[in-house]
Amino acid sequence: MDRELLEILACPACHGAIAEQEKFLLCKGCGLRYRIEDGIAVLLIEEAQAAQKGA
Repeated sequence: MDRELLEILACPACHGAIAEQEKFLLCKGCGLRYRIEDGIAVLLIEEAQAAQKGA
């Protein structure tokens, strides 16, 4: 994903910073994971997953 875009994106749930992690975007605030599908982040709270411990 584009680094400049990652810098301006925020978690829709808590407005925390987001970092790219494999095939997901991970919120550093609340820990929700948002999938990346065909290079596009799916930032829908209802489709987010809680990050696994240690991830």
